[in-house]
Amino acid sequence: MSLLADAFKPYTFVDAFHFIGDNPHLILTKVVEHLELSGAAMGIALLLAIPLGVWLGHLHRGAFVAINISNVGRALPSLAVISIGLGFLGLGFWNVIFALTVLAWPPMLTNAYVAVDGVDPDVIEAARGMGMRDRQILLKVELPLALPLIFAGIRTSAVYVVATATLASFVGGGGLGDIIVNQASYFLAGVVAASLVISALAFTADVAFGGLQWLVTPRGLRQTARDVLEPDVSTPALADVETA
Repeated sequence: MSLLADAFKPYTFVDAFHFIGDNPHLILTKVVEHLELSGAAMGIALLLAIPLGVWLGHLHRGAFVAINISNVGRALPSLAVISIGLGFLGLGFWNVIFALTVLAWPPMLTNAYVAVDGVDPDVIEAARGMGMRDRQILLKVELPLALPLIFAGIRTSAVYVVATATLASFVGGGGLGDIIVNQASYFLAGVVAASLVISALAFTADVAFGGLQWLVTPRGLRQTARDVLEPDVSTPALADVETA
């Protein structure tokens, strides 16, 4: 309890920033390792979850499979997955990648399925009426409309993975977790410094993927979302409500 209390004292944060300034090579090395773990896991999860979710959503089938697989993935603690992986992957990089991929999979799969499955049927029927085939409908109609929600799932997974990659240190996977679990060598200042860097990485991932989500959102949908969040108070209906 005293360790937690000490971590929130002002001088501890000052010491943490001094630690970062005094050990830039160590911090940079661990950040690179952390990003390698996170990037590899995200890449594998993207290749597995997004195509499957999009395909099932296009067929409007497999909701039970997609949702329940996602629920199982969410329920499994990452440390438990790492422990299971020790039996066939051993210590090191690939064990951590396996656990982080299991963590990243559920939001991507669920969002990809829901995004494509939830495209307005009238839009799809209009595309069919124009003579478009199933593949053209998927690539030119469903995917563009589904991209914002798909990227929302990727964004969520990225934050989860960056934050959880800290557990890699328990099985020799590297990353900033090596500093956090080794207080005897790096002291409390090092632990707090690594925690701050991980928080900054997670926040950066959230902002970066949030920006990508905004960029892939069609302009019409951006305007619709803006109208919902910032309604025009000059409209008669709202003006009547305000003056009532």
